[in-house]
Amino acid sequence: MAGWLKALAYGAGGVAVAGLAALVALQERLVYVPVLPGLARAYPITPARLRLAYEDVWLRAADGVRLHSWFIRHSPTCRGPTILFFQENAGNIAHRLEFVRLMMQRLQCNVFMLSYRGYGESEGYPSQKGITYDAQAALDHLAQRKDIDTSRIVIFGRSLGGAVGAVLAKNNPDKVAALILENTFTSILDMAGIMLPFLRWFIGGSSSKGPKLLNCVVRSPWSTLDIVGEVKQPILFLSGLQDELVPPSHMKMLYDKAVDHNRNCRFVDFPSGMHMDTWMSGGDRYWRAIQLFLDQYAPEVQSRDASFKSEIAEDGNCSAPFYLKQPKL
Repeated sequence: MAGWLKALAYGAGGVAVAGLAALVALQERLVYVPVLPGLARAYPITPARLRLAYEDVWLRAADGVRLHSWFIRHSPTCRGPTILFFQENAGNIAHRLEFVRLMMQRLQCNVFMLSYRGYGESEGYPSQKGITYDAQAALDHLAQRKDIDTSRIVIFGRSLGGAVGAVLAKNNPDKVAALILENTFTSILDMAGIMLPFLRWFIGGSSSKGPKLLNCVVRSPWSTLDIVGEVKQPILFLSGLQDELVPPSHMKMLYDKAVDHNRNCRFVDFPSGMHMDTWMSGGDRYWRAIQLFLDQYAPEVQSRDASFKSEIAEDGNCSAPFYLKQPKL
């Protein structure tokens, strides 16, 4: 009997070790999903398909990785805010174009869409350190452009993109006007315990009460809860209360942590919003919340660039995005 129990214990230990080894080796594939099952890595469409004027922008991250991105202009004569958009962990920027098209219509803004390393046409392999470099390269590019109002650069991050955006905003208080977070997690460490409950006692973020013995093996912790309290810019939190992936409580914890240090925080929840469709289910209220936030914290400075104002008065206004001619499909 003792021998059988000993063998069982060794067997269970072996399974645990094998499971841990697999987790360590494959964790990037769990966190980053550049290619959705059944789809190609290539972009299925470009902004031209939605009749949006855009340019391909190629960047170099600090470690030399070549990155692809799209700069989508609202109109040639309109200097609205510029949204630096960071996507979720799965798929590529082309899968977010319908959202971006509507954003441009409703908010009268430019949008810069970055492909993280290993996603879309960008080179390299995704990691927390690498994507942090990627985000900085995108912001540095926008900050030196002459055709946008660089005082009105606003970061918008959804899910993983919120974690990316929070780090970038914290590191660049003078380049970023405001931060918008939608359905973002407190940390990948906390999400590990949600996706794989048996890990809950061994991996966790700063809000976890477990021993966190395995935190040291997680290479992309994305500890947003620890970062958001250091962000000095205004923050808008958009939370879908039916989020099936990230518990809505994560967004509330992020807000509570931020507002302790930052008076310019706003929290808006949407009762029917799920992880990926809050922008659809939220309807007019969703866009109105963002517009009010931008009006307050990334406003147009009336005295800036009088000649540009004169040009707008002569050539038209910003009532609609600038469309390309319908492309041949």
